[in-house]
Amino acid sequence: MTTNYDSFQNSTDDDVVLKVDCLKQHFSSGYGKKKVVVKAVDGISFQIKKGETYGLVGESGCGKTTTGRSIIRLYKPTGGNVWFNGELISGNLTSEQKLRVTQGIQMIFQDPISSLNPRMTVKEIIGEGMIINKLVKSDEELTQKVIEMLRIVGLSDDHISRYPHEFSGGQRQRIGIARVLISNPSLIIADEPISALDVSIQAQVLNLLNDLKKKMGLTLLFIAHDLSVVKYFSDYVGVMYNGKIVECGKPGTIFANPLHPYTKALISAIPIPDPAFERGRTYLSYDGSRFGCAPGNYDLRLISDDHFVYGTEEEHQEFLAEYEARKDLIK
Repeated sequence: MTTNYDSFQNSTDDDVVLKVDCLKQHFSSGYGKKKVVVKAVDGISFQIKKGETYGLVGESGCGKTTTGRSIIRLYKPTGGNVWFNGELISGNLTSEQKLRVTQGIQMIFQDPISSLNPRMTVKEIIGEGMIINKLVKSDEELTQKVIEMLRIVGLSDDHISRYPHEFSGGQRQRIGIARVLISNPSLIIADEPISALDVSIQAQVLNLLNDLKKKMGLTLLFIAHDLSVVKYFSDYVGVMYNGKIVECGKPGTIFANPLHPYTKALISAIPIPDPAFERGRTYLSYDGSRFGCAPGNYDLRLISDDHFVYGTEEEHQEFLAEYEARKDLIK
């Protein structure tokens, strides 16, 4: 019998920080016969172990951001289950559970401008969560903690009294990272944290996150559409398309031996800094209208180790044959 991803998740150990099981997030508009249901997230499953980074990658509109916002409860999930540190958080929550979720899961938003309140100083922005959750006893203690966090993210002490409009895009994103880290969360959801920044600043912020991940043992859900960044930053990768995860595995496996046609198309579009190569390269295309149209039971099915591909049983046999034919050619 073919192993699917749900049975793989059920056999995990106790160091799983986040477990998502068949998460669904549907939105509806209109009434009666004109009512339309959009399945932004349609039954995805994955898990993140302590200290690891799970990279969720895909084109714009595939449901990546909605997944993150459903986990952190900015949206109430339509279906499925989410466990955080072994506790079910996808249903109705008590006040104590809400407090544990808001303290334990923090989010770095995509836009470093609109995510910061222009009327608040840096001290108020970074320290707001600590005040709300009563994690400090005095203003002096709050000031000291904010200064320590500013230093960690590469900003100076005198920035504490300034306003967001006085900073560059990269500095604003550092403020957003400091706001997240000061509460010492168990899980950080980074929603395309570098996509709104210049390329040179992207590298700085990415290196900062990578250094903090190593020093502080951070656990991250890293959402992005740049495959090169995900390959560099993630311990495990999930490729998302049309509300579903179509392929998942370790970065080396996914990039060296992609099997799903959509994954192949994404990887073929990664730019290479070589004009001669770019002029002669072939880009693959994926016909999204045929996604999920073949008759059969669709599921994430095991290929090798922890490499899974979405498809029917018949498609799975084709993926296995392709994997076996190519595995000896891949180092």
